[in-house]
Amino acid sequence: MLNLESQYRSMGISDAVLSFCSGIEDRLAERFREIDRVAEANQMKVLAAMQKNRVSDIHFAATTGYGYNDMGRETLEKVYADTFHTEAALVRPQITCGTHALAVALSANLRPGDELLSPAGKPYDTLEEVIGIRDSIGSLKEYGVSYRQVELKEGRSFDYEAIRAAVNERTRVATIQRSKGYQTRPTFSPQQIGELIHFLKSLKPDIICMVDNCYGEFVCLDEPSDYGADMVVGSLIKNPGGGLAPIGGYICGTKACVDRCAYRLSAPGLGQEVGASLGVLPAFFQGFFLAPVVVAGALKGSVFAANVYESLGFDVLPDSTEPRYDIIQAVTFGKPEGLISFCRGIQAAAPVDSFVTPEPWDMPGYDAQVIMAAGAFVQGSSIELSADGPLKEPYTAFFQGGLTWYHARYGIMQSLQKLVDAGIVRL
Repeated sequence: MLNLESQYRSMGISDAVLSFCSGIEDRLAERFREIDRVAEANQMKVLAAMQKNRVSDIHFAATTGYGYNDMGRETLEKVYADTFHTEAALVRPQITCGTHALAVALSANLRPGDELLSPAGKPYDTLEEVIGIRDSIGSLKEYGVSYRQVELKEGRSFDYEAIRAAVNERTRVATIQRSKGYQTRPTFSPQQIGELIHFLKSLKPDIICMVDNCYGEFVCLDEPSDYGADMVVGSLIKNPGGGLAPIGGYICGTKACVDRCAYRLSAPGLGQEVGASLGVLPAFFQGFFLAPVVVAGALKGSVFAANVYESLGFDVLPDSTEPRYDIIQAVTFGKPEGLISFCRGIQAAAPVDSFVTPEPWDMPGYDAQVIMAAGAFVQGSSIELSADGPLKEPYTAFFQGGLTWYHARYGIMQSLQKLVDAGIVRL
């Protein structure tokens, strides 16, 4: 007869950690049922889009070279557009990551002399070089695009009066980051983003509102595109790839915006007509189909992490009871040893490279050393169990992912075990 307690002990989890975490989990039954209800609704939404577009095994065939007349690629983009309720979509393996997708969307829709506005404070670290906040070759700044930023009120809510003052005749695009990135501010709900978009368009009707949707897809019943976003942008090795997509990104939005993105990604005159799928379409289709359930497992892991670490007295964001709008859980340790031990626990729980010890290092695109734990089947896949954080105050770990709830739970138990072993936590 299977004895789970013995199995966990053999995998490095002490009785004290197991007992503590089991008590936390017992209190989360109703919360988990609500997550499952959202996942079911999103599963039906994706299924309906696939059925509407008559997905068939002919759409899984690989193309090479120019990729002309790739029916699978074209159908996949229709599925994304229907799921996100947009006019068009660009879903390509040629988009290398989320930052690349955002760079394509911004550079395609901004021209020299335009101004980019961030009405939600500082964007994610890797976007700083895209914009030119930190000088970099090929930045928007180099091409004559200026940038303006409006800080959040008390770090939490939109400062509408300051935004009103910031919008001017040169403001062409507003970039809105849904998730918190490496900041200790709340993630914004699709409805909150919709209110901001409505306000921006009341000031300047032709402003293009782009939402960095990374980590937020399928967490809620709706998306920012349901509330007026002209573009929603993300990575396929995060939520929508379902853990199967080996690379790629997406841009869903108005036809005019997506057309410009396609010409920027390929070349003027070519647009969406080129771009071979190279055999990845089965993983793209199946990953997108599985994504709502995979996201639900990751979301349960984040809720579980918040409850575990809040119970131990650590600052967590969101807290144990707040609604969730992305899969990221921030845990602040206040000292580097806590952040490092947490990440080493996540790494020790991985199916790939569990024997590796993460160390802080100078990572391209970041202004401080970063420690990352990611024993993933797809390199850098943030929908798989992972954690990271910059080695600077307040030493916050950002945890996300887990292709299954069971793996996410084990990862949190292992992180706690490392903290106990290091004498940072006492149960």
